[in-house]
Amino acid sequence: MSKHYIVVSSDCHAGLHCEQYRPYLDPSVMDEFDQYVAERHNHRRMQMEMNADYIEQWEKENELGLTGAWDPVQRDKELDHDGVAGEVVFADADAVTGQESPPFGAGLAAGRITDPRLAYAGARAHNRWLAEFCAANPVRRAGIALVPVTHDVQRAVEEVQWAAQQPGIRGVMIPTMWHTNKPYNDRSYDPFWAACAESGMVVHTHSGEADFANYNDNLGVYVHEVPFFTHRPMFHLLLSGAFERFPKLKFVVTEAGAYWASDLLWKSDINFGGGHTMKKMAAKIKGTLSKLPSEYFGVNCFIGASTMSKEELRRRYSIGIDCTMWGTDYPHPEGTWPHTRDRLKKDFAHLPVDDTALLLGENAIRCYNMDRDALQAIADRVGPTPEELGQDPNYFSDPAEVKAGRWWIAEYDCHM
Repeated sequence: MSKHYIVVSSDCHAGLHCEQYRPYLDPSVMDEFDQYVAERHNHRRMQMEMNADYIEQWEKENELGLTGAWDPVQRDKELDHDGVAGEVVFADADAVTGQESPPFGAGLAAGRITDPRLAYAGARAHNRWLAEFCAANPVRRAGIALVPVTHDVQRAVEEVQWAAQQPGIRGVMIPTMWHTNKPYNDRSYDPFWAACAESGMVVHTHSGEADFANYNDNLGVYVHEVPFFTHRPMFHLLLSGAFERFPKLKFVVTEAGAYWASDLLWKSDINFGGGHTMKKMAAKIKGTLSKLPSEYFGVNCFIGASTMSKEELRRRYSIGIDCTMWGTDYPHPEGTWPHTRDRLKKDFAHLPVDDTALLLGENAIRCYNMDRDALQAIADRVGPTPEELGQDPNYFSDPAEVKAGRWWIAEYDCHM
């Protein structure tokens, strides 16, 4: 191990102010774009009426750092300050008033767009700006392009093929919810999964959209349910055999926590590989899975767990030490920026150094096929050391403890 950890944030955000996407848009949607911009500004006015003190304080205290949402030079300074060598970059940089969002809502809540023309216009505008943004420093960036695949699979394939040629773009984000379109377990999406697998574009869902129609503005219900809707697509692919048909395909669930994974994996392993239940269902799943569901994690399935809780760190072996990726959520206020170094020291002080290296960066480097040597050179300049995190540099994980994390495999004799 190097003296300095390579920190790759699995969850960061970037984007222009909504009206500044104009040069990247198809001229045919300008009337709708003007309406969208007006709606965004009205949304900010409403937010200011409800929460002006907080918004003004947040924007004043972080005025320069927030410009990193669209300024790659300032962004690198913010990453350096936080000790972050590389990052995965999603849309929707402004999580406070929603001003830095792609046209027509094509970012984190893209599934709510009903018009395919606007869905693709908004996505393509952001993607073309993102390509320019990431090209300024492609070593540090893993940009995530927007692809509204639920509206048009062939057009989605073309967007993937374009994105794969852009320096610094390493994945795509699909709508979290398909609404009245076909679910992701439908084989009609196979050309898209194939294109992503062949080009190395990692597929993502990111928290944001959920079943809004039934919440009645109840934030508590939304917070409770949004992780389910975010990880639901990954299990549709997993349990329908998509990773068997496309073994190079990778899927990441981002900013939906990681606590759900251990329970879902032990239950899935038991259902499909655990003795009596397996015998009952064997004929129905024959040819769909060749491994236990948990065995796809760390190979095909990953979790961008953002600012992991201490409880999730304690559960790291049952969740999956080889599939979980930490993140800062820069520049969102619910993340760790600009105090990431303090948070890492607080949360990782008692963890083994090899586990820490995996969670903070090595898993992300493998998932996104990033240039490890180049990132290590940056980390040697800005990255934290075990000593800075209060760790014992000679404390490594116990293989027996790692194996015991997936206790159910031995207890239920799970196998495929």
